[in-house]
Formats: sequence, C-alpha cells, structure tokens
Amino acid sequence: MLNILSFLIGLVALILAIPSAIPLLGWGNWIVLPIAVLGAGIGALSSSNGGRNFCFFVFIVAVIRLWIGGGLL
Repeated sequence: MLNILSFLIGLVALILAIPSAIPLLGWGNWIVLPIAVLGAGIGALSSSNGGRNFCFFVFIVAVIRLWIGGGLL
C-alpha cells in the first residue's frame, strides 16, 4: 500500500515538474523537490522499491533542470 502511495506522490511531483521545464517556470522545481523527497521517504517504508525509485527519478530530473537553469530559471 505504501508503494502505491509513493508512486502516486511521485506522479503528482512529475505532473508539477513537466510545466517547470518551460523557461522562466523553473522555480516550480523548488516545489517538486520536497514532494519527491516525501514520496521517496514513504516508498522507503514499503517492502518494494518501485515507488521509491520513481520518486528518486523525478527528484533527479528536477535537480538537473534547476542546475541547467542556474537554480531559478
């Protein structure tokens, strides 16, 4: 059950991260990062790793996007 919840939280984070890939909307990734960490934490409590790994993937995508934009753009 926690794995499904973690995956759903990661899906919400991914949906928020997609518009943040547009230039000048990169600040939205700062909202995505804590959501993805929350999902990864919930996924760590689960017996399987799928939801946790998905949240880590979303987190890495958001971090790379922030890095490319200089942290703000």
